[in-house]
Amino acid sequence: MVTATSSVESKTEVKVATRKRGVGSDAWRSTALVVVLRIAVIALVLGLWQVMSGSVLPEYAVSKPTDVSHALWKLLGSSAGWTDIKTTTFEVVAGFGIGVAIGTVMGLVLGSVPLMGRVFEPLIAALNGIPKIALAPLFLLFFGIGPLSKITIAAMGVAFVVFYNIYLGLRLRERELVEIVQVMGGRRHHVLSYVTIPTLAAPFFAALKTGGPLAILGVIGGEFIASTEGVGHQLFTAATNLDAPTEFAGLIVLVAMTLALNGVLTALDTYALKRLGLGDRRPRSQGA
Repeated sequence: MVTATSSVESKTEVKVATRKRGVGSDAWRSTALVVVLRIAVIALVLGLWQVMSGSVLPEYAVSKPTDVSHALWKLLGSSAGWTDIKTTTFEVVAGFGIGVAIGTVMGLVLGSVPLMGRVFEPLIAALNGIPKIALAPLFLLFFGIGPLSKITIAAMGVAFVVFYNIYLGLRLRERELVEIVQVMGGRRHHVLSYVTIPTLAAPFFAALKTGGPLAILGVIGGEFIASTEGVGHQLFTAATNLDAPTEFAGLIVLVAMTLALNGVLTALDTYALKRLGLGDRRPRSQGA
C-alpha cells in the first residue's frame, strides 16, 4: 500500500514538473516572438525611411537613418554632447524627486484633513489648469537660465500628478476597512500599514510613471526657451541651423532617457507591490 502511494505521488510530481517546464517554455517563446516582431517593425521603418528620404520626403527635413547614426555617434563621442546629456539628466532627476516629494506631502495632508481639502482643492485645480510651459518665462525671471528654473518647471508638473493620485486615493479609501482595524484595537500606524499604504500604492506608482515623461517635457521646454546647455538647447540649436540629423540624434537620446526612467520606475513598482503583497495574481489554470 505504501509502495502504491509513493508511486502515485511520484507520478504526480513528474506531471507537475512537466507542466511547469511547458509553461516556462511557452512564456519564453512568446517573449522571444514579441522581441523579434519589435525588431522587425523597427527595421522596416528604418528601411522605408532610408528609401523614401530624398525621393518622397524632403531630405533636409527628415534626413536619413545613416546620417542620423553618424550624428548620434558624433554627439556621444564629444565632451559637449555628454555635458548636455548630464545637465538634462540632473535637471530631470532633481525636478522629478522634488515634485514627488511635494505632491506626496500635499496629497497626504489635504487628503487626511477634509476641511483643508475642500478649501485648497479648487485653488490647486485652477493653478494646475495653467500650462506649465506658460510659466517657464516666469521661472526664468525668478531663477535665471540655469538648472534651477528647469528643475522648478519639472517639479511643478510632477507634483500635481502625484498630488491628485494620492489625494483621490485617500478619499476613495474604504471607510469600512478603517473601522474594522480600529474595532480590532488597531492604532493609527496599523491603519496606515494595513489600509492606507496598500490603498495608495497602485495610484502612487501610476503617478510616478506618468510624472516621469512630464519631468522630461518640462526640462526640455525650459531648455528650449532659454539655456546655455542641455539636450533641449542642443535640439533648439540644431533646429535653428536646419541640422536634421543632429535633431533626430537628440530625439533618440531623449527616447533613451525616457525608457531608462520608465524601466527604473517599473522595477521599483514591481518590487514595492511584491513586498506589499499586491503583485499581479494570475489565476491558476484548470489543470493546476
